[in-house]
Amino acid sequence: MKLLFSIILFLVSLTIKGQELYSVTEPASNIAAGSIGLRIDNSVMNERNSSKTNLHIIPQVLVGISKKWMVQGNVFLSNRSEALSTEGGSVYAKYRFLSNDGQHTHFRMAAFGRISYNNSDIHQQDINLYGHNSGFELGLIATQLIRKVALSSAVSFLKAMDNGNNNQFIYGQKESKALNHTLSVGKLMLPKEYKDYNQTNINLMLEILTQYNTGSEKFYVDIAPSVQAIINSRSRVDIGYRKELSSSMIRTAPNGFFIRLEHNLYNVL
Repeated sequence: MKLLFSIILFLVSLTIKGQELYSVTEPASNIAAGSIGLRIDNSVMNERNSSKTNLHIIPQVLVGISKKWMVQGNVFLSNRSEALSTEGGSVYAKYRFLSNDGQHTHFRMAAFGRISYNNSDIHQQDINLYGHNSGFELGLIATQLIRKVALSSAVSFLKAMDNGNNNQFIYGQKESKALNHTLSVGKLMLPKEYKDYNQTNINLMLEILTQYNTGSEKFYVDIAPSVQAIINSRSRVDIGYRKELSSSMIRTAPNGFFIRLEHNLYNVL
């Protein structure tokens, strides 16, 4: 019985990998096959040279099609037009093409893509397909898990297009392309030892996010520390702060708090 319990805990720990569920970026791993995730991202960003606070709310649904494929759909809401309103949405897909798994460790790689539509006004030089710009993104992710620490890095190409409602990309076609790079680390802090899969996991995250515009050669570097709680192996709460470290771009509201809430429904498909 004790051996069976140990095996169950080991399998659960492989499934959870809380330290790999980053708060801003995506790992190379997918949501479990046949499962649905319900997530909502909230960010409260302080607008520069203004007393206004920008609120962005992004509800989304994640679907595990297989162990290699997952998709997610997002809806963008914000208060840029004073009242909270819907501004667009996106579809994101990820294909995990490499898995090298061992006991308490694994290395995985995945390719991903996103297509976004947005009808808000274009008001900053950085390209953001997660709530600001229409366009598409293609990229690769690599994630290494070693016991209680997970490291992940992603690189992607972005192409911005005109937004809806005649909101043209005002910076010109030359500046409509960019390269993103992210580096994320997560560490499981609690519990020190697994005894029950209902134990709450506490993880600390640190994510570095950069963008380089291939036309203007302008850039930004952001840092996003966060704390995360995984509850009953199904739900999670992330709270963090995103801070601009350096930038040569026009950005209206790069600094502020974010909260991610998520609940997973396993084996429902």
